[in-house]
Formats: sequence, structure tokens, C-alpha cells
Amino acid sequence: MEDNIMKLNVKAMALTFALVASIGLLCLTWWVILFEGASYEPNLISKIYRGYTFSPIGSLIGMVWAFFDGLIGGACIAWIYNKFAIMNDSNNE
Repeated sequence: MEDNIMKLNVKAMALTFALVASIGLLCLTWWVILFEGASYEPNLISKIYRGYTFSPIGSLIGMVWAFFDGLIGGACIAWIYNKFAIMNDSNNE
């Protein structure tokens, strides 16, 4: 009876997370650049995303990192959700 299970589309979820993460980081970076100015000092995000800084080039590097991070994270979340949905449905039968 897997036809009645509401499952997530893994590709769509992964792409959505990737776009939200990358555009969000890009906007956050440019917000900081506009109000604080460009900075090449290390920060918390640059410890996770290699090459990222609060600079125009750093924002693009961070955007690429965040895209792939969101892609993997969104796919994992959708895949795990689908596994639990199948398990939950088989327990209810």
C-alpha cells in the first residue's frame, strides 16, 4: 500500500534547499558588506566554507559552497522523511 504514502520529491527538496541556502548566504554577505564594509578577516562561516569572506568574491565562493551544502542537506532530509513515512505506514497496517 505504498501508493497512499505522502512522500517528498527528493530532487525538488534538494534543489529548494540549495537555492534558499545559496541565495540566503549571498544576501547576508552583501548586507554585511553594505553596512560594515568588506572584510577579509576569518569568521565563523569561513571556517566551514573554505575561501569565504565578507567580500564580493567571497560572497560568490560562499554561494557555491552553500548551494552544494543545501543540495546534500535537502536530499538527506527528504530521503530520511520518506524512509520514516514508509515505516510509519507499514506499522499502521
